[in-house]
Amino acid sequence: MIGQNLTLIFNESIDIAREMRHNILTTEHLFLATLNNTQGISILQKCGGNIQEMRRVINLYLQKYVPFSHELTQKPRQTPALDRIIETMVKHAENSNRQNIDVGDLLASIMEESQSFSTQILKSQGINRLNVLEVITQQEQDYKEQEQQDTKEAGESYLAKYTKNLSMLAKEGKIDPVIGREEEIWRVSEILARRKKNNPILVGEPGVGKTAIAEGLALEIYHKKLPKALHNAQIFALDVGAMISGSKYRGDFEKRLKGVLKEITQMPHGVLFIDEIHTIVGAGATSGSNLDASNLLKPALANGSLRCIGATTFAEFKTHFDKDKALSRRFSKVEVKEPSLQDCYQILQGLAPIYEKYHHVKYSKGALEACVNLSARYISDKFLPDKAIDLLDEVGANMRIYRADSVNHPTITIKDIESTLSKSVHIPKSSISKDEGKALMHLASKLKERIFSQDKAIDELSNVIKTNKAGLSESNKPIGSFVFAGPSGVGKTELAKELAKILGIAFIKFDMSEYMEPHSISRLIGAPAGYVGFEQGGLLVDAVRKSPHCVLLLDEIEKAHHDIYNILLQILDAASLTDNAGNKADFRNVIVIMTSNAGSQEANTLGFNANMQGKNATAIKSLFSPELRSRIDSIIHFNPLGLKEYTLIAKKYINDIATLLKARHISLSIDNQALQFLASQSMDKALGARELKKIIDSQIKLALSDEILFGALKKGGSVKVSLLQNPTPHITLKYKSAQSKKNATKAL
Repeated sequence: MIGQNLTLIFNESIDIAREMRHNILTTEHLFLATLNNTQGISILQKCGGNIQEMRRVINLYLQKYVPFSHELTQKPRQTPALDRIIETMVKHAENSNRQNIDVGDLLASIMEESQSFSTQILKSQGINRLNVLEVITQQEQDYKEQEQQDTKEAGESYLAKYTKNLSMLAKEGKIDPVIGREEEIWRVSEILARRKKNNPILVGEPGVGKTAIAEGLALEIYHKKLPKALHNAQIFALDVGAMISGSKYRGDFEKRLKGVLKEITQMPHGVLFIDEIHTIVGAGATSGSNLDASNLLKPALANGSLRCIGATTFAEFKTHFDKDKALSRRFSKVEVKEPSLQDCYQILQGLAPIYEKYHHVKYSKGALEACVNLSARYISDKFLPDKAIDLLDEVGANMRIYRADSVNHPTITIKDIESTLSKSVHIPKSSISKDEGKALMHLASKLKERIFSQDKAIDELSNVIKTNKAGLSESNKPIGSFVFAGPSGVGKTELAKELAKILGIAFIKFDMSEYMEPHSISRLIGAPAGYVGFEQGGLLVDAVRKSPHCVLLLDEIEKAHHDIYNILLQILDAASLTDNAGNKADFRNVIVIMTSNAGSQEANTLGFNANMQGKNATAIKSLFSPELRSRIDSIIHFNPLGLKEYTLIAKKYINDIATLLKARHISLSIDNQALQFLASQSMDKALGARELKKIIDSQIKLALSDEILFGALKKGGSVKVSLLQNPTPHITLKYKSAQSKKNATKAL
C-alpha cells in the first residue's frame, strides 16, 4: 500500500508538470516533488544534502531539457525510466517485508537509475544508495521503539500514571495532620457510605482547607477512626496536569480519563479525589458541542459504581455546576467554612512541630497567636487557615536565613511575626505592634502641634480612632467615618494628611469634583459589562485593595453626584465594596473622611459669622440622607481662623522650609514681627490658610531660591527673615554665606 507522503509526492509531481506545461512526467518531476515533502527533506538532510541547491539545479534542468507544450493533455505520460523506478520501489518494499511503500523506498529506487539526472544530482551532493538505506533503517528502528514504548505505556496502570495514592502517603507519614475539621471529614464519610450518589463535593473559598480535608480523610482511614464501611477505602488524587501533558491528539485526554475511571470502578473500595474539579468540567468540548469530560463521569456517578470526592470554590461551583443540573445533582455539597480564630490557633499548634523541624526554629505560644490574629486583621485577600500558615512559614524562612547561624534553634517571638507581616502588607511595624498604643496616646497632641484652632475637631477624631483600636467598635465597620465641615482653608484636608503621616499609613485622595455626572460614579466601582474598559475594575476598589490600611479622603463631597451616597452606605455599613469585575475591597482598616464646604458661603456673608456652625449643620443635614448620617461616626465642624492661628500657621510653614534647607546646610530664622506681618497680609476668609502659603512662597521661597542657586547661599550659610518699617512695612532677608563673614541683605 502506498503511504500518505508518497501519494502527496505523486500528486504534486503531476501539478509541477502541468505548471511547467510538460506533457511527459519524468523522474525529475518526481524528485522535485520529493524535495518539497517534509519526510523527503528529512531523509536527504540526514544524508548531508543541500535542499535549496538541489531544487535550483533540478528546476533549471526541467526548464531547459523537458519539451514545452502549448497544448496540454489531460494527464502527463510517464517516461519508461519512471515506470522502472515505480516497479523497483514496489519490489524494494516487498523484499523488506513491509506492506507500506514510503518516501525512502522512492529515493532508493531513484538511486538505482544510474543514468537519470536526479541520481547525478544526489551523487554530486555526496549521497549514495547506501546512505539512503541507512537513514531508512534507522527511522524504521525508531518507529518500532516508539511502538514498543506506547505498548508498554498502554500496559501500565492508569491509576499509577495519572493519580497519587493518598492512602499510601498517609501510611508513609507524608501527610500533615488535619485539625479542627472533624465535622467535615465525618460528613464526607457519611456521603461516601451511601449506595448511590455517594459523591461529596467540598465547596469553599480558596485557602480554607478543602484539599487538606481529603488528605485528612485518607489519614483517618489509615488510623481506622472512621466507620468500618470505609476501613479498606483507597483514595487516589487525580493528577490533571499529568493527564493533559503529552496528549498530542484529540481524544487522548478522554482516553486517559476513561482508563482511570475504569480502573477505579473495578476496585472494590476505590475513591477518586479530583481537586479543582471544575477544570474537568468542559475539558474536551468542541465549539458547538455540549459533550465534554463531565459526560464520562455522569454515568458512573449516577449508578454508584464510582465514588468521587470533588473540591472547588463557590464561584466555580456557581459557574459550572449550577448550570449543569445533571452533574450537580450527582454530588452532595459539603460547605467548608473559614475556621474560627480559636480553631485556627489549634491548627497552627498541630502544624508548628513540622515547621519547627523544617526551619530549625522554635515558635513561642505568643507567636502562634499573633500569626492567627494579625493575619486575620491585616491580610484581607486570603482566608484562614491558609494565610496564618503562610505567615508562620514565611517567618520561619526569614529566621532560618538571617539568624540560624548565630543561634542553634532561635525562638520566634511576636516581634518577628509583626516585622515579617509589616513587610508583606506594606504598613509600618508600629501600626501592627502593641507599640501603636503609644502613638495613639499622643495622637491628639501631635495633631494639635500641626493643626491650629481645631482642638475640638481633633479630640473628636482621636476619640473615635482610639475606641476602634481598643476593640470596642463593631468589627465589620471602618476604623472611623467622619465629615469635616467648614470654610475653605481652615485645615480640613491638612488634618487628614497629618493623620495619615502620624499613623504611618497611606493617604488616598479622591477629588469629588471629578464625579459630578451620573456616569462618572461608575469609575469608582468599574463600568458595567459591555462598556469600554469594564474589565479594568474600579478606581476606588483598586486603590483600597492596593493600600488596605489608609486614610481615604473624599474631598468636597457635596460636588459629587448623589449616586455616590449609595456607595458610601455600603462602605460605612459593611466595610466592603465589590467592583464590576468581582474584586472585593476591605474597608475595615480604612479611616473614611469626607470634607464639605456646604453652608460656608452663607456663613461668610455679613451678619452670619456668629451662627456659622448652625448654618453648616443645616447644610450638612440637607446634603446627607438620614440613613447615611446615622452611619457616620462624627460630623466635625471646623472653626474659622484668626490672627493668632494665622501666625502659628506661618510659623509652621517657615519651620517646614527650615527643615528642607538643613539638607543644604542652611539655617533659617524669623522674628515674631515678621510672622505677624505675614499672617495679617493673608487674612482672607474666602481663601483661608492657602493664601498665607502663597504669600510665603512669593516673598520668601522665591528670594531664597535665587540665593541658593546663584548667590550667597550657594555653598550653605544662614538666613534671617525680619520686618522693616521704612518707608512702608516689608519683609527683608539677611544672608550670611558659609565662606564669608559679610552679610547680604535683600528687601522684598
